[in-house]
Amino acid sequence: MKKLIILLILLAAVIFTAGCTEESQENSTNNQAIQERNEVVETTEPGQNATPPEIQEESSVVEVADLEQINASLQQGPVLMKIGSERCGPCKAMKPMLQELATEYEGRARVISVDIDRSPQLAVYFGIGYIPDSTVIMNVTDGEYVYMKPDGNVTTDRFEARILGTTEKGALEDVLNLALLQAEKDKSQ
Repeated sequence: MKKLIILLILLAAVIFTAGCTEESQENSTNNQAIQERNEVVETTEPGQNATPPEIQEESSVVEVADLEQINASLQQGPVLMKIGSERCGPCKAMKPMLQELATEYEGRARVISVDIDRSPQLAVYFGIGYIPDSTVIMNVTDGEYVYMKPDGNVTTDRFEARILGTTEKGALEDVLNLALLQAEKDKSQ
């Protein structure tokens, strides 16, 4: 019983210190204004079934709730997946940048967002311990996702390819560009 209590305490400590902290009222107001200016398409609402992402606008960040939606997005090219939460200040701060990337890479790559509070099964599947957590998925091979690492190599180990925390737009652009180059190489072979 003591081990279970200790484990629960450690789990709670990890969750509460996973990169997200409470934000001030002023910061919350600024993020709300940014969110209103930048449209983020959500394909799910609590208690409702998900709408396939292919119905959504191309230049919008698509919020996904299951693996099928991620797989459908991959049919259109590489996917930049940001995993976070609405309660996470750094995750909210990334929304305008993700919107810009979705617009810039329209028709070549998709930008998707996963909310771990709305889709806890995806948090478990991808082994999330810290948010925001971003990854570029190339495709699915033999039932496993193939990820682009920041160094230009591909891997099926997401932990080698993930980008933790708030990052500069340029870092995500670099990985997306590498993914697009690799996708072109794969097509020509």
